[in-house]
Amino acid sequence: MLPSEHRLRRREDFATAVRRGRRAGRPLLVVHLRSGVTDPHAAGENPPPARAGFVVSKAIGGAVVRNKVKRRLRHLVHDRLDRLPAGSLVVVRALPGAGDAGHDQLARDLDAALQRLLDGNSPTRGQGRAPR
Repeated sequence: MLPSEHRLRRREDFATAVRRGRRAGRPLLVVHLRSGVTDPHAAGENPPPARAGFVVSKAIGGAVVRNKVKRRLRHLVHDRLDRLPAGSLVVVRALPGAGDAGHDQLARDLDAALQRLLDGNSPTRGQGRAPR
């Protein structure tokens, strides 16, 4: 389970991660990462924790399948929170094949996308596509 302080809840936070963050796509999911965002609503001197949100549309399947995918993604992201910079915003968007994929396949795609984003090999919006 993803602790409450690590969850994205506000629409503005999702929009910030998607619009201003970097993106890495894989066959089963797309990960958006906005590094080092400070939350103006948080008080105190401690750096804010990394927070994650999930987008699982009806294209994935029925309610049971969508909830299964969300549970799997929450569990996978929880295990990888220590790899994310403090204050970062992460949005994981499931693609239609995610409903039929197993836990290991989702884990591989999430790891590959996060690795690409954390290594800095993913272009930001406006810089064009990476050469093939």
